[in-house]
Amino acid sequence: MTEENAIEVRGLRTQFGSHVVHDDLDLAVRKGEIIGVVGGSGTGKSVLMRTIIGLNRAAAGEIKVLGQVAGAGDAEAERSLRRRWGVLFQDGALFSSLTVQENIEAPLKEHTKISPALRAAASALKVGLAGLPPDACAKYPSELSGGMRKRAGLARALALDPEILFLDEPTAGLDPIGAANFDNLILELRRALGLTVVMITHDLDSLHAICDRVAVLIDKRTRVDTIPALMQIDHPWIQEYFGGPRGRAALNAGGPGGAAK
Repeated sequence: MTEENAIEVRGLRTQFGSHVVHDDLDLAVRKGEIIGVVGGSGTGKSVLMRTIIGLNRAAAGEIKVLGQVAGAGDAEAERSLRRRWGVLFQDGALFSSLTVQENIEAPLKEHTKISPALRAAASALKVGLAGLPPDACAKYPSELSGGMRKRAGLARALALDPEILFLDEPTAGLDPIGAANFDNLILELRRALGLTVVMITHDLDSLHAICDRVAVLIDKRTRVDTIPALMQIDHPWIQEYFGGPRGRAALNAGGPGGAAK
């Protein structure tokens, strides 16, 4: 992990009609780190992610990704920037009418001109990186378990060899063993590929196990630090979230963002 930033958000304001979700929000994500994003219901965790990747328009502020101001370039510059990140939406968000291989090939068809044979080879490689067996390529999403669909969505997110990986509730719905295995997979992918990972999650075990820092959305802004440092902040939501029974249990398990730091 370096001190150079992969993402810089300055003075962000997002709103829907008169409802303001974020106001003067700042966030810096360092290259190579895994940062968790948490907050109570309605604090705009997914809205923040969708705004960074351009699916939601900010009312004010600036977003810089990998040194480029998002939304400020021409169509080709924006297209090139989008190729540099991958997104795993909740439950994989796969195209139900396409096989896993076809799902992974979709961004390759849109953004590259490589041959069908190379697309197939790339898809098989990404399936392996995501921890799926080779025969998963020919299966449809309906034929996969929830955990396998998440891994298939992860394989698609890795299709273009991104530098940044966005994960929206990646362990939601998984049993504890499946969630721990997915956490370990993210750690291994970060190590092997040099990824920067932004992870929206409610999973306290994941936060403690793999996150270098955590961004807490409170009062329409962020507080960002390691979990032990955040627990020193006198804010009722932070104290209840990290200091409650589940938070204490996760803290006792330790991890990069927890007791081991």
